Amino acid sequence: MDRTAQLTARPAQRAIAYDPREPGAAWAGAARVLEGNWTGTSTVPSRGLYPHQWSWDSAFVAIGQRHLSPLRAQTELETLLAAQWGDGRIPHIVFNPSVPLDAYFPSPDFWRSSTAGRSAGAPGTVQTSGIVQPPVHALAVWLVHRADPGLSRARGFLAGMYPKLAAWHRYLLHRRDLGGGGLASVVHPWEQGMDNSPAWDAPLARVTPAPARSFRRADLAHGAPEDRPTDLDYGRYVRLATDYRDGGYADGAGGSGGSGGYADGTAGAGGFAVEDPSFNALLIASEHALARIAHELGASGTARHARAERLTGTLIERLWDPAAGMFFCRDVRGGGLIPERGVSGLVPLLLPTLPREVAAALVATLTGPHFGLGATTRLVPSYDLLGEAFDPHRYWRGPAWFNTGWLVERGLRTHGERDLADSLRTALVDTARSSGFAEYVDPYTGEACGATGFGWTAALTLDLLAAMGTAEGITAAMGGDRG
Repeated sequence: MDRTAQLTARPAQRAIAYDPREPGAAWAGAARVLEGNWTGTSTVPSRGLYPHQWSWDSAFVAIGQRHLSPLRAQTELETLLAAQWGDGRIPHIVFNPSVPLDAYFPSPDFWRSSTAGRSAGAPGTVQTSGIVQPPVHALAVWLVHRADPGLSRARGFLAGMYPKLAAWHRYLLHRRDLGGGGLASVVHPWEQGMDNSPAWDAPLARVTPAPARSFRRADLAHGAPEDRPTDLDYGRYVRLATDYRDGGYADGAGGSGGSGGYADGTAGAGGFAVEDPSFNALLIASEHALARIAHELGASGTARHARAERLTGTLIERLWDPAAGMFFCRDVRGGGLIPERGVSGLVPLLLPTLPREVAAALVATLTGPHFGLGATTRLVPSYDLLGEAFDPHRYWRGPAWFNTGWLVERGLRTHGERDLADSLRTALVDTARSSGFAEYVDPYTGEACGATGFGWTAALTLDLLAAMGTAEGITAAMGGDRG
């Protein structure tokens, strides 16, 4: 089995007496959520709170949707990548023009992609945001292809996706190497996907927030204020996005080994630039998947596999803290690691070429007092249980999320931690169903927070359920060896 096969494979699992297709079971409930959130060409994360198409949400949705409709899963990804910018970036939101502007903020009239992003190649026919989200897309494309290779080949799915994905990775590895050390930087907390993580507190403290009167939060109409980022956080998010937009969405020249940053000496929009372990681990995972896609199309994937291995080494060199037993974010402008234990620092466990001692240390951290998996919690909290900023209900400052739980579960299987992975998988499925497929939950009690009927929660529940059916269930669903 090659390294990408390791990444996308699960060890054989014991058959269990569980029929995910039983009426009223989690399978049917998850399928109903995806059907209800489907727009005809893509899936919204939530009908009320998030009424447009989000980048990494769609990748996770496609991974689950492939078990119901491989065609719809392919369409999901094709719709997203049709909005790709000329410089290679995949925007974090593709806006639905039929949705009123006041239904979500920041709305298309804030981002002004077709005008402010013109020099970066923003499309003129669709409105998007100007920032990005974690690069899980190539992995999603590969898994969707394997769900029905015949359909994929007949539609030319991989052939259409490959050049777009290659341009996306090129953008991240060159234009976003703001630290000059070989890793991609995020220039806004929304790009990393864990918006209000305590890891951002120090770099965000340098950002002057936009005045509260200059924007109106739409999210508070759909969620409890105590579950959402604070107004101060939001003011800083708006300031960063405004500055990036007004700079034409320009990125530093960077480049591996280069000086990084902008010509004026700053690094990232408003001075915010962070190398994040989860973001880069997903880029590495997708490099492995892109190598496999290249091979499927008749080209060699050797160079991409080698690049993924090199990037894994770079990730360890720049972001690994052996004393803490986990990966930390690096503040590119501040020049050092940010010693906040977030779930992002555990996600690299999914990488197949991670050294054994690093993987073992991550498992020890995951099951130790800071995250408590299998001891004090059944799910993976988004932040250190012992941290001063821990809050079990406030977005990414403590609650458990299903996409990061899914990634950690895959990582545990990749490194042979079968029993722990089985327990986590069962907890994810049980909690998804009992919470109404919530956006996120209290890591101790499983109490629903945020929106319910959430797209990626339902989709990833389907993927986990597909693996629970029989020892061969996931292999059959993948149409082969998952490689």
